[in-house]
Amino acid sequence: MGGPTLLPAETAIANEAQADRLLISAARAVTLKLANQREAATPDAPVLIHGADPFTLADARAAADPALDLANPLKGPFRADRLDWQAEAQAALELARIAGILPAFMVDPDNPGEAQPIEAGDLAALQLGHGLRIVTRARLPVAAALDAEIVAFRSTDDLREHVALVIGERRADRPPLVRLHSECLTGDVLGSLKCDCGPQLDGALAQMAQEAESGGWGVLLYLRQEGRGIGLVNKLRAYRLQDQGHDTVDANQRLGLPDEARDFHTAARMLALLDIADLRLLTNNPRKVAALEAQGLSVTERVPHAPGANPQNARYLATKRDRSGHLLP
Repeated sequence: MGGPTLLPAETAIANEAQADRLLISAARAVTLKLANQREAATPDAPVLIHGADPFTLADARAAADPALDLANPLKGPFRADRLDWQAEAQAALELARIAGILPAFMVDPDNPGEAQPIEAGDLAALQLGHGLRIVTRARLPVAAALDAEIVAFRSTDDLREHVALVIGERRADRPPLVRLHSECLTGDVLGSLKCDCGPQLDGALAQMAQEAESGGWGVLLYLRQEGRGIGLVNKLRAYRLQDQGHDTVDANQRLGLPDEARDFHTAARMLALLDIADLRLLTNNPRKVAALEAQGLSVTERVPHAPGANPQNARYLATKRDRSGHLLP
């Protein structure tokens, strides 16, 4: 790695560690009023912060977690330092997001413990879905369709296991109805009313079953990227900020995380492994269409999806429409 030693603020156990500098995201730096010298045009861009006094591990955690903002006001003055290892810093923030921890690191701390070297290229290979393969498949009768087949995918570079549910008989002359569904424990399993994920999952399976009854077929990709790619714990942290009045976009940015961090390279690779090149995409999100087409797939039709509205998720749906560009029916 061309950059310095980085110690994750959230998971470090080196309690005596101290560092003169912290690496955080631009959005988090602005929230903490630590980045007066630069504009946060890219919220998840890395920012290197230098303190007048060394940062302890407790200081670093306070800088990382907005839940600690009021109880632990940071002591200045601070300045934003020049960052000469931009690629490595960006890779570190992205690896923190993938790991589901807050994107904040102590930079060259005292006694950090054993370091693991990484290269920015390691992250690029992971993001492109290299190594993803089909590992098994089986018949899986589900409530929507008794003849469904589940296909499991695993990568040599990533412990997350993705699945596809294929409903109906494959037709070479008829593109399948495809839904990219990102995992949502709170909505899919616990029935949360804060989002529309559960109803969208159930609705997608029902529509695919209808396709199969009329001679077509459907494929649901269930992608292990909770919270639009920020992880379950960070999603719940964002929920806490939403309870304080922030919308979904602002809550993510206060955590120093992107509001959209899902990996559609993996979805495209899964479709390629299923030998699907042409598809009808069940989505309200034009970004999904563009992401798949950028990977060489042909989206012959964008099929609108019912949003699963209820009084509890009205603001969430409005934010998706107004700030994330979703085309809600």
